[in-house]
Amino acid sequence: MPVARLCELLAAVLRDNPFYSAKLSGATPDSPLASLPFTLKQELIEDQQAHPPYGSNLTYSLDRYTRFCQTSATTTGTPMRWLDTPESWDWMITNWTRVYQAAGVGAGDRVFFAFSFGPFLGFWVGFEAAARVGCLAIPGGGMRSAARLRTIVETSATVLCCTPTYAIRLAEVAAEENIDLAAAKVRTLIVAGEPGGSVPATRRHISELWRGARVVDHHGMTEIGPVSYGCPKNPGVLHVIDESYIAEVIDPLTGQPVPRGVTGELVLTNLGRLGSPLLRYRTSDIVRAAPEDRCECGASGLALIGGILGRTDDMLVVRGVNVYPSAVENILRSFDAVSEYRVKIQNHRTLPELSVQVEARLAHIHDSTLTHRLEAALTNAFALRIPVSLVPQGSLPRFEMKARRWVTD
Repeated sequence: MPVARLCELLAAVLRDNPFYSAKLSGATPDSPLASLPFTLKQELIEDQQAHPPYGSNLTYSLDRYTRFCQTSATTTGTPMRWLDTPESWDWMITNWTRVYQAAGVGAGDRVFFAFSFGPFLGFWVGFEAAARVGCLAIPGGGMRSAARLRTIVETSATVLCCTPTYAIRLAEVAAEENIDLAAAKVRTLIVAGEPGGSVPATRRHISELWRGARVVDHHGMTEIGPVSYGCPKNPGVLHVIDESYIAEVIDPLTGQPVPRGVTGELVLTNLGRLGSPLLRYRTSDIVRAAPEDRCECGASGLALIGGILGRTDDMLVVRGVNVYPSAVENILRSFDAVSEYRVKIQNHRTLPELSVQVEARLAHIHDSTLTHRLEAALTNAFALRIPVSLVPQGSLPRFEMKARRWVTD
């Protein structure tokens, strides 16, 4: 554990950060991390509501901050605003360069960013980091999908950054618009924003759509920063950037640490974002840490098997069975016949029930066995009967950003 950097962080926030000096009353710069309380997202939201517009988690005066970002409001209904100093921003760009290095991306690559470039942190940091490592950074904001595809082909982009869902959607649009992806030069896709990059069937599906391109996962959060990079040796494993974060995995119910190899909630302390830090932040991300201290790629520190497995607020208990969206996705994407899907949650009875709607690919729309095969695969995985129905092509929504495939009926 980088004790010296933690002491430096604690000294700064205890002295100058109103949010943490009040929260950590009685702590000292030498206090062990485990003795400090967790930081919860709801605390941060309430703090920003009490001290608008940015809250009190600011270590310096406002004139020191030069960057503004904002979270989505998909899980809480309330976005959080986040400010960064030049020093904190530089720290985050350095973290993103690790993502590129692990993905084999560097000088001479042409990186296309298929994002709207809204106020989310990842777009901007990833873009600037690409330029830092010597890439040609190509923004794709303000474009429709077909225009993005043509730009990818015409600029000979070698790397595509987007969500897993949008990588699939772009390939679908390419087929609709008669844009031959064989003409594209994309050899690597760096995907983030949802778990698909570490879901084996989804990763394989994206790679096949993009003519064998490598699919690399990454995750981060606007409020915590860029956290992890895809293992260059083991697809589906995320490495926490250990020189930048102190990572813990806890039982989400008790708050106690869990052994390596046991599923739990990821807790993070960022060490280089002194202007707007987070200490022992409960991310709500469900992970499973590898039992080994060192990966065959040479990385040490926390390795997350399967990436982000889900979120504490996403997991459903259906007739006593824990069901994570990523596990359902892995099953559905393992069928080449599935073009798109949606999971409906019915709460009309005492216990929640699930059903799945599926769009079949054109070549499979008359396959009378598809729904039965999907239902059998879901039953084998979860020991639950989950009804599957076919819906007309084009009837399910498509997404550019994070997909919302799970809906309440």
